[in-house]
Order: sequence, then structure tokens, then C-alpha cells
Amino acid sequence: MNKTGILPHLYVHDGNAALAYYEKALGAEVICRMPAPDGKRLMHAALSVAGSTLMLCDDFPEYCGAARAPKTTGTTGVTLHLCVPDCDAAVARMADAGGTVAMPPDDMFWGDRYGKVLDPFGHEWSFSHPLTAEQTAAAAKKWEEWQAAAVPA
Repeated sequence: MNKTGILPHLYVHDGNAALAYYEKALGAEVICRMPAPDGKRLMHAALSVAGSTLMLCDDFPEYCGAARAPKTTGTTGVTLHLCVPDCDAAVARMADAGGTVAMPPDDMFWGDRYGKVLDPFGHEWSFSHPLTAEQTAAAAKKWEEWQAAAVPA
């Protein structure tokens, strides 16, 4: 388990289902799973995703004083981002596994093909892969044209 760098720790409303989803949607490998005493929820789990460690647990508002899982609170303040070889394939894989496409992949003015998916547990994921110089120039031109049309003179 990679224990260096930033290790995201997600709160979810169904830890066992989340592990199964991330295995299918991201090709994650479960490193460890620690069930709660009730046998239904997870106290802690760790997964390997694209060479990094992602930790998660079920929401335990009775111990933490408040609910933290996005499906319970209705919001998340974080986007988890992965640089991948093929943004379109990554977005499609998450959607096929049960996620909702929040932003279809598109060529962005900053030089990446980029798209976003909301997973079934309320967490937002984004994916990108780099564009060529020509693709970046075309995306930047498209952005400038959109801005010119959107902003009144």
C-alpha cells in the first residue's frame, strides 16, 4: 500500500457496494477491508487505484457527530481526478458501472481532453489525457469563440 502523498479517504453510504463499484469502474484492487462490529458496515477499507491508495469507510454519524457521506449530506466539496490514457474510455467505464456522466469528455483550452462522472455514492470524479498541440489550439479557439458569444460587448 502506497502510504506517501495525499491519500483520499471517502465517506460512503454503503462501503461494501462502493468497493464493488470501484473495482468494476476503476479496476481498483481491494488492499484491506475491516468490517464494523455490526457486520454490515465498513470501519475502514483501502484500495489501490492507478498506483495510488484510496481509503474509504461507511458513514458513522453516531460516532462522528454528523453525517459526512455525500449521498446523505447532498454535497461534496472534492473532485477526485485521474490522468488516464483514454479519457473517453474511463468516463464510459464509470458510467457503464453505474455512474452518471456530469460532463461528457471534450477537448479543453488548457490542453487536455476532460470529462466528469458522479459515482453512485455522490463523489465526483474527473478524467483527462493530454491533447496534441494542434488539438489544444483548436480547443482554445473554440473556447474564445464561445466566450465572445457568451459575454455581451
